[in-house]
Amino acid sequence: MELELAGAELKSVLNRLRRAQGQISGVIRMIEEGRDCEDVVTQLAAASRALDRAGFAIIATGLQQCLTDAENGAKNGETNDQMRARLEKLFLSLA
Repeated sequence: MELELAGAELKSVLNRLRRAQGQISGVIRMIEEGRDCEDVVTQLAAASRALDRAGFAIIATGLQQCLTDAENGAKNGETNDQMRARLEKLFLSLA
């Protein structure tokens, strides 16, 4: 399954990933500076949420594309059950 992100979707995912990248850089800096453990964990949790949301946005786009593909006939001979199983596996990888 090839993922195609359109304008607004792509911008949203990239913004979330850039936010997570900044937060992870902040976590590294905080650790290097010997900052309070609670502050580090709070920042790390924020980065994790940003990554999760980017992943879910990508999966949601994939689901939408797969539904469209299913309506137009499965690509590459993939059955609906195979497509569903693959998407379920992707979704659960973020759970």
